[in-house]
Amino acid sequence: MKVVIVGAGSVGSSIARELLAHKHDILLIDLKPEVIGRSGLRGAHWLVGDACELSTLQGAKVEDADVVVSATGDDKVNLVVSLLAKTEFGVGRTVGRVNNPKNDWMFNDSWGVDVAVNTPQLMTALVEEAVEIGDLVRLLTLQTGVSSLVEFTVPHDSHVIGLTVGDIDWPEDATLVAILRDHAPITPSRDDVIDGGDELFFVTTIAAEDDLRALLSAESAGTADNADEPEGVQHAGSQAPEDDGFDG
Repeated sequence: MKVVIVGAGSVGSSIARELLAHKHDILLIDLKPEVIGRSGLRGAHWLVGDACELSTLQGAKVEDADVVVSATGDDKVNLVVSLLAKTEFGVGRTVGRVNNPKNDWMFNDSWGVDVAVNTPQLMTALVEEAVEIGDLVRLLTLQTGVSSLVEFTVPHDSHVIGLTVGDIDWPEDATLVAILRDHAPITPSRDDVIDGGDELFFVTTIAAEDDLRALLSAESAGTADNADEPEGVQHAGSQAPEDDGFDG
């Protein structure tokens, strides 16, 4: 995979280092020639220039890139690079770094950004993931801001424990894409049984997050022995009912 990274500071260099370790073809673009010598990135290609200029992107042959990552410390630059990469060069996937959270709303398809990486938001999500067992945590907003990657850690008293993936009537716009159990990822099938402590990862529309949260919430199961079954959950052998500008 060919990846063009704009901005060879600490963030851009770290991304490049990881991608190089996975044998990807990396080109870094930066205004400062001195960053080349101090980067220590063996195997990377370099271009010194202003990535907001079409001539620089043409020289980088951005049209051949699978992904363009705008990782500078300037949100305006990251937006312009993403827009040019998408509209002028037809790059299939763009990733934009958000430095000021107040600008997060602009990092969408209107500016050619497929994935916006908001570091404070991501760190908050990771903190919540570590402590909010039993609640749905959004890890990443995808594409146009319509979809997201969310995580749910199954509490040990959850009503979904013992059910198979196929037993549960998931919201229409939410897809279970992975189960993390004992630090090992599992590709979910209808027959996989959900256990306490499992981390469930979903790709879902943001609009469907509330439905998913209500379905998985421990509170929805009740605690009494005669509590009603949570809506949308079917036990094995049961039959489903018929369908009726810038700041800072």
